[in-house]
Amino acid sequence: MGLPQSTPRHVGIVLAAGAGRRYGKPKVLVEGWLPTAIGALRDGGCAGVVLVLGAAEVPAPPGVTAVTASRWREGLSASVCTGLAEADRLGADYAVLHVVDTPDVGPDVVARVLGRAEASASGLARAVFGGRPGHPVVIARRHWPEVLTRISGDQGAGVYLRERTDVANVECGDLAGGQDVDEPQDEPR
Repeated sequence: MGLPQSTPRHVGIVLAAGAGRRYGKPKVLVEGWLPTAIGALRDGGCAGVVLVLGAAEVPAPPGVTAVTASRWREGLSASVCTGLAEADRLGADYAVLHVVDTPDVGPDVVARVLGRAEASASGLARAVFGGRPGHPVVIARRHWPEVLTRISGDQGAGVYLRERTDVANVECGDLAGGQDVDEPQDEPR
């Protein structure tokens, strides 16, 4: 009789450090978006949630670990680096990268993408909406070191994922639009 297999630990990372220049304020401050993003990760299967802040500081909701990307002005890569470092500290097997500005993405999207990442040999999966890549993105721990060497400036994990042929692209257009909201008039109605 072998030892019982432990359940992989999934840590969701809300990337919310940006200034939201086109939106007119940091998007982490938009009413309802942060609780929606956190809820999607928690209810979608993440055992823990990390909130990456930068341009604006907000109190972390109960049970959420807030960290600040000190170099947030450099772009998305600083947030991803900060989030993965915290996921590593928490002992995660998978990081579920999600952005605060996709308010129509719910837990069903997260669960679908996370399930595909776990079932794939690569441990890599990303949501796609009508064939368009989006978030969340799931990355198994073994990929984190290489992800960190590939990203810079405003380029996140997508740089690494685009170079690979073993990423499970998980169609989620039946569940959400997945559109990043960059300006107030882009908000879903």
